[in-house]
Amino acid sequence: MSEQLLKLEPPFRKTEPYDPETRERLDRDAKDILARYPKTRSALLPMLHLVQSVDGHVTGRGIEFCAETLGITAAQVTGVATFYTQYKREPVGDYHVGVCINTLCAVMGGDQIWSELSDHLGVGHDEATEDGTVSLERIECNAACDFAPVMTVNWEFFDNMTPEKAKRLVDDLRAGKEVLPSRGPNRLCTWKEASRVLAGFDDGLAHEGVPAGTESLRGLDLARERGWTAPEPGAKPSSDAAEGGEK
Repeated sequence: MSEQLLKLEPPFRKTEPYDPETRERLDRDAKDILARYPKTRSALLPMLHLVQSVDGHVTGRGIEFCAETLGITAAQVTGVATFYTQYKREPVGDYHVGVCINTLCAVMGGDQIWSELSDHLGVGHDEATEDGTVSLERIECNAACDFAPVMTVNWEFFDNMTPEKAKRLVDDLRAGKEVLPSRGPNRLCTWKEASRVLAGFDDGLAHEGVPAGTESLRGLDLARERGWTAPEPGAKPSSDAAEGGEK
């Protein structure tokens, strides 16, 4: 084994064990999570979000807690935690900002937004500002092409962005100003709060705000205006449908 390999750091930071109060709270929440699954190890994904909601990222003690609770090895937990990008190995800001750089967002300005925002904050991919308020991530797709270029903050959408709007957004976050997403709840949760929601604990905000904007609903509106309906299961397509619709 080479000397370089011997110097590799472990994938997750070593940390002190959880204090008794935090451990008691984690044990209680873990019981709620485990009750949802017929097989204990199936609860690993929400369990990782749970420990991330406490530490802000996945730590060595979080790995050990998941392994102990689920009756699997730390290596098995680590293999999952290193596979999915939503599990972070380093501290994340209170507000984790994702900039979509996939094809449509990129050509609409996403690449420029990323470049200018990274320079503006002085951080790169999966890095946080020194004050711990904001971290950045390049995202391959935010699943909101109809609002490109799109950004997220703790997985809430900010649509039709520009470099200027993006920089103003992070400046407001760092200044502690109220920032509201384009769609969704009427307040912006923190990274830890978002991780707890992903662990399966309801924050009561699921039905707030506008879930889908005009652009997303345009196809449905057209179908209603023109009387289009989906064919019955097993029905053969009409000649109009086969030729691309009405003429």
